Amino acid sequence: MHQILSRWLLLTALFAMFSSNAVAQSSAGQGRIVGILKDQKGGILQSGSVVIRSVDSNFSASSLSDQKGRYLFDFLPAGKYQVSAVYAGFQTSYRTDIQLAAGQQKNVDFILSVLEKESMLVITAPEMVRPLAVETDPRAPRQPIPAHDGADYLKAFPGFSIIRKGGTDGDPTFRGMAGSRLNILLDGQQILGGCGGRMDPPTAYVYPGTYKRITVLKGPQTVLFGPGASAGTVLFERERRRVEKPGIALSGNAVLGSFGRRDELFDARAAIPNGYVQAIGTRSHSDDYQDGNGTAVHSFYTRWSTDAEMGWTPAENTYLELSLARSNGYAAYADRTMDGSKFARDNFSVKLDKWFISSLVERVEVQLYYNYIDHVMDNYSLRTPGASFMANNPDRRTTGGRAAVTLALDRQTTVVLGIDTQRNVHMLRNGMGLSAGLATTAFLSAPRSEDMRFNQEGLFGEATRILTGRSRFIGGFRTDLHKAIDSRTCVNASMCSGNSPLKNNTWGATDSKTLNSGFIRYELDFGKGTTLYAGMGHAERSPDYWERSKQDPGTLKSAFLATKPEKTTQFDMGMVWKSDAWSGSVSGFYGKVHDYILMKWSPAPILTRNINATTLGGEADVAYELMKNFKVDATLAYVRGDNTSDRKPLAQQPPLESRIGMNYDNRIFSVGALARLTGAQNRIDIGSGNIVANGMDIGRTAGFAVFSFNGGIRLRKIVLITGGIDNILDRTYAEHLSKSGGAVPGFVQMRRINEPGRTFWLKANFTRE
Repeated sequence: MHQILSRWLLLTALFAMFSSNAVAQSSAGQGRIVGILKDQKGGILQSGSVVIRSVDSNFSASSLSDQKGRYLFDFLPAGKYQVSAVYAGFQTSYRTDIQLAAGQQKNVDFILSVLEKESMLVITAPEMVRPLAVETDPRAPRQPIPAHDGADYLKAFPGFSIIRKGGTDGDPTFRGMAGSRLNILLDGQQILGGCGGRMDPPTAYVYPGTYKRITVLKGPQTVLFGPGASAGTVLFERERRRVEKPGIALSGNAVLGSFGRRDELFDARAAIPNGYVQAIGTRSHSDDYQDGNGTAVHSFYTRWSTDAEMGWTPAENTYLELSLARSNGYAAYADRTMDGSKFARDNFSVKLDKWFISSLVERVEVQLYYNYIDHVMDNYSLRTPGASFMANNPDRRTTGGRAAVTLALDRQTTVVLGIDTQRNVHMLRNGMGLSAGLATTAFLSAPRSEDMRFNQEGLFGEATRILTGRSRFIGGFRTDLHKAIDSRTCVNASMCSGNSPLKNNTWGATDSKTLNSGFIRYELDFGKGTTLYAGMGHAERSPDYWERSKQDPGTLKSAFLATKPEKTTQFDMGMVWKSDAWSGSVSGFYGKVHDYILMKWSPAPILTRNINATTLGGEADVAYELMKNFKVDATLAYVRGDNTSDRKPLAQQPPLESRIGMNYDNRIFSVGALARLTGAQNRIDIGSGNIVANGMDIGRTAGFAVFSFNGGIRLRKIVLITGGIDNILDRTYAEHLSKSGGAVPGFVQMRRINEPGRTFWLKANFTRE
């Protein structure tokens, strides 16, 4: 631990030097202007642009509102100022003649009005709103209609692909990178699944409708949200705001669709003096869907969740919250010999957030959380059983925490310093029997045995230095101590004899390593609503549970100690722009990955090996308002990966993909159409892939085109009804990354699991505040 503490002291010193005036600068005689950006309903507006100008001099500065909608300009000399606030889709707001006295704090809040031309469209592809960040409201209608889980919602983001296994709980990949290369946080918490075959990735426990915002941060371009995020970070975030008047707010939605689709969500929030109580419940169900040929796919599911939050807000700048969550369900899988008969999750979290504390300390945030996953998979509950009855019951207990302080070193420099930690223990038990009842009794009566545990302790710092009113540097560094302990008796087997070659040679071993990550990025605003950016990032990632649990290709023994950490260095650049009629973004990247962790699934045995790789590609989106209320948009995503060690393509890379949409919306009626086009993928590495069970390249795929249609009507201001037809031509197709079908009794075995055929859906949203 002394190594990580010494690095922390060095990090703190470097960030202190990052400011020309640093902390020692006296704020005597200087004032500050603070405020919050909200919409007309009181919703927080994150990443809004706020510009301050002095009326008495040529001084100007800019800032972005944070996750709570707050902004701050500190160390201001006494005088007269004007402040403006800009947010995409809202009218620019100005405050003039702001008189600031020496030593005074002035609160200047903004309530922005929606532009009349801004539409409430069915979302087909979220746009990048600021450099390397894409956001969307998960409660808004979207097409194609997603399954209940987080991965299917991410599929609409340019650059994301999903590894389909059934009707739900697919594995997300971004820019061809899967697994723990993508940090996924649920309201600040890292949630890890239990299934050794990735039946339950973290997104399987995400019920997107219970969140206010989904944010995707591309590439290794932040250090604030955990280690190893070489592909990017996904934040599922809830909204918290202090309400001045007591009252009750209600909202909800319901979905009806083909193949027995039925979803319900209800959200009730009661505001009381200095506090609030909120409860959210969801349920989602679907029967087996059919592909374009009318062939049924083993894919039915039912999932439900409940969330409760209790908050105390004694002041405008303080809140303390306790949250509780519980969820469960079952799901059929078309790609394997077992289904998921239990997905139980219990969670609680405590969060403290306080901001605008002093001229130096802008914000303090602390969070502690606990999460327990209890997952059961068997071959008899959700399918016609065979002669043998088997059940596996992995569980995973995760505890973690994070503390951070935001410092305003001077009027141009803001620094976030923090510490985070996570500990998780993976355990397993199983059972077999001559009947379903005997197999269930066998695994329930068996003791749980630990097979691996992981500890991580990290220190991080991220700074923003405003160079001029139009340019800034953002940079960060983090160092993490990782420790993994192997308690398995066998490798790639649940049982083995004393002289078996599968006997674990790393039983009881501990692997400890200190890994570092960092980035620097330059951003330049010019013209009207245009930002250019370029950045270099580096991320070091410790091997995860699934990578460590396989065999080493050199010895055919355990890969637990033999697998090296993965090290990614990536250059990102691009631009974001918005004008009266046009908006769009372009983002490109080139990365080198040393010791990329590649899985070899076929031929047996299953191996984990390190290679070197390169990746390049990018995403683009553009929208144009042809005339009032009529808009066209398009997106494009491409990635190319190369295994430079073996001089062959990198496995499990998605093909070129584009979406083209047209929408008419007069804020009462809307109608839209979507075309999704993908190219062929001929760059493959048969048998190699990622951590999903048998998630490997199985052959080339042809391109395809899918067309969809949607429409909607707003009744008064509280009800929005939308509907659509996905895959309107009833095309039969499969995604390149989708799994091969398993032998499920009563179903046709597919080379790749096909996507749903023509799907009708209807969604009703209700809001009353």
